[in-house]
Amino acid sequence: MTDPIDLRAAAHQEMIREGFEPDFPPAVAAEVAAFQDAPAGDASIRDLRDLPWSSIDNPESRDLDQVEYVEALPSGDTRVLVGIADVDALVRQSSAIDQHSAHNTTSVYCGVTMFPMLPTQLSTDLTSLNENVDRLAIVIEFVVQADGTSGAHDVYRARLRNRAQLDYPSVGGWLEGRSNAPSKLAASRDLEAQVTAQDKVAQALRTQRHRAGALDLETIEATPVATNGKVTDLTVHRKNRATMLIEDFMISANVTMATFIEAKGIASIRRVVKAPERWNRMITLAQTLGEKLPAEPDSGALAQFLTKRRAADPDHFPDLSLSIVKLMGPGEYAVLLPGQKAEGHFGLAVPDYTHSTAPNRRFADLVMQRLLKSILAGNGTPYPNEVLTAVATRCTLMEDAARKVERTSRKQAAAQLLAGRIGDSFDAIVTGANPKGTFVRTINPPAEGMVVRGQHGMDVGDRVTVKLLSADPARGFIDFGR
Repeated sequence: MTDPIDLRAAAHQEMIREGFEPDFPPAVAAEVAAFQDAPAGDASIRDLRDLPWSSIDNPESRDLDQVEYVEALPSGDTRVLVGIADVDALVRQSSAIDQHSAHNTTSVYCGVTMFPMLPTQLSTDLTSLNENVDRLAIVIEFVVQADGTSGAHDVYRARLRNRAQLDYPSVGGWLEGRSNAPSKLAASRDLEAQVTAQDKVAQALRTQRHRAGALDLETIEATPVATNGKVTDLTVHRKNRATMLIEDFMISANVTMATFIEAKGIASIRRVVKAPERWNRMITLAQTLGEKLPAEPDSGALAQFLTKRRAADPDHFPDLSLSIVKLMGPGEYAVLLPGQKAEGHFGLAVPDYTHSTAPNRRFADLVMQRLLKSILAGNGTPYPNEVLTAVATRCTLMEDAARKVERTSRKQAAAQLLAGRIGDSFDAIVTGANPKGTFVRTINPPAEGMVVRGQHGMDVGDRVTVKLLSADPARGFIDFGR
């Protein structure tokens, strides 16, 4: 049996290899030591602390970036308010913390450990929308009609208080009728009614997005469970009504922010996913499943294809989703100058999109927050166009690097988990078959590996039984045979 490796140390080394600075320098620590709560602000900041705000996130999350509130309007429409942590209130531009954040640009989640973009004294405390504390926020407001289309919108500063920190599993189980209401909702009729109303309007938003051609994708990503640094299991977090609620609200909030800033005539950072260059491969993939896609990229046609496949073969749908995601390619950050036509987001089927809802975790979101606040204050842009372009380029580069670190860490954790099971057989699904090799994902635990013996004739989507031949945690390699 291969000796286990220190997964935290391995992740730290991988961060350095990919160009990150995983440790905060002394100048950052000095700034953090001098912090207190965010300043009170000015009279233009609205006081919304009386509203029943709540947050929904992963059970282990402590860096809470957003809270939500909805209210019915006499017209029958619904006003949605998404509160975003005002990170800029403490993290000043060009400070040591800001410079370190601008270098890394993102938090990196490695399963057994994570490397936050901001010091945890900020991201999990002073700039986090924690339960029962007053916080400054940016509020993104939009009106949703009964058919899910969005109308009037506004963006402004406010002070608010999170009344309930909720989590995806318990809220999702309750919304889907699989479990009782979480205790915090059961104890408050106002909060229970709030989340019920939020779910209703989120479903309307989702239906409208799918009508417009947004893609409904679901991929499987295994997260290691570790005890005292030793991997004991791999878990998969699947979508539920609560995760989709937040996803729908955040998409609408980001569209609203992009539209609001564009109307003010200043340059901003956009999140772009271009039409797939490998559309022909998607056509071929659809043909192998008895379906047809048009000759030119069409998000609506692709969305309909995915909906049909989810209904026809739900077991293989995550693998089809993964193939589509890989063929679309990664998104990127780009600067939109005044008067330019936005490239849009193919997967979401929207022409105007940005990232602005996670400033504790993504530097692009913090920059967008500063652009917004400069508009509200009537000041000029805090970032010249050439600087903004450099920020967008850096964010794209480091996001790609973060994916590599996270993928390597997951592979190392899976290899360590399986290292003691050499010779065991596993049910698996073929997830890749190309000149680089044939790859499978085992069903239980959900681990990725290469088939190095007996792979001839295997193709994507096949259900197979494979035998574990070797597992190398240091390199993250898992080899199977038939």
